[in-house]
Amino acid sequence: MIGKPFSLSIKVIILDREGRCLLLKRSPNSQGNPGKWDFPGGKADPGESFDQALLREVEEETGMRVCLTGVAGAAQSEVPGRRVAYLIMEARLESGQFRLSEEHDCHAWVPVAELPTWDLAPQFRELADGYAKKHMRV
Repeated sequence: MIGKPFSLSIKVIILDREGRCLLLKRSPNSQGNPGKWDFPGGKADPGESFDQALLREVEEETGMRVCLTGVAGAAQSEVPGRRVAYLIMEARLESGQFRLSEEHDCHAWVPVAELPTWDLAPQFRELADGYAKKHMRV
């Protein structure tokens, strides 16, 4: 039996110099997870590598530039007609003047240990919990 096809979405946990993580709150009219907190990111355009897509999405959504430092994890969700596989990268903040895109209502720099307490999109809750626990051991 063939299930729904998968699409790929790339997200990023951006850490600032204080070790805080950037969260963006999705606008109420968002198609997916309205009003929930989310990590910056999106989808690659045709012919675009996932890392270049992620750097572009971050700049479009926040006005900032980041340096990708590794893979933070993966997640998945289902939407009508397809399943979404998420690759979640980790990055450090490099430069730029923060500005919020129309896709989001607000932003917050959150201590990593507090990530699990935020009202995240459901597909990222388990990842946030594991990420916070991992960073408390470091």
